[in-house]
Amino acid sequence: MSSRPLNDEEVITEMNKMVAFIKQEAFEKAREIKVKADEEFAIEKAKLVKQEQQAIDAQYEKKIKGAVTAQKITQSTLTNKSRLKLLHRREEHLQDLFDTARTAILALAADEARYVQFLEGVIVQGLLRLLEPNATVYARAKDEKIAARAVESAKKAFKEISGRDVEVAVEASLDDESAGGVKLISGTRRITLDNSLDERLRLLEDRMLPEIRHDLFGPNENRKFFT
Repeated sequence: MSSRPLNDEEVITEMNKMVAFIKQEAFEKAREIKVKADEEFAIEKAKLVKQEQQAIDAQYEKKIKGAVTAQKITQSTLTNKSRLKLLHRREEHLQDLFDTARTAILALAADEARYVQFLEGVIVQGLLRLLEPNATVYARAKDEKIAARAVESAKKAFKEISGRDVEVAVEASLDDESAGGVKLISGTRRITLDNSLDERLRLLEDRMLPEIRHDLFGPNENRKFFT
């Protein structure tokens, strides 16, 4: 049995079917491409957004760390400045205290009765430490007569204590600008005892400074070792 040929109307109908089928296939393919493109776009967009967010977070974290570091540096600088200012004020206060002490010893040297008694005492101390038959007392030129009087009294006191006689010469060798007091030189010239008021004040400052600091300002928080 043979098929008959299609007439023109049937050909057009078949062609229309084929065109409709091709269009449908093209539409489905286009939709698949669009869906896949949208998915890839969404993935790439999310990736880019995440990368940008990470970059922003890293930059923000860096700025935060920088701000914290700057704050710590500023706080440390202010603390150090405050500490140095406090130490400076304390040193000024201690210097005022020592200036007051120097004023007091100058007042002692200006009071002849007390000064002679002081000189006698330090000369006796010096002679007992030297324990030599001869010694020289150095004094200020303006104290030469007072020192001579003190020496005579000191020799008697030394004799009573040690049972020995001692010859003591007086020389005006100390600077008149000093606070006063005397120096004793042994007869052999090997031993010098500095009993000047300036030296006694210096020794007092050195020995008493830690105790004075403690009394005025309390314990030193940075001190780890105590003798």
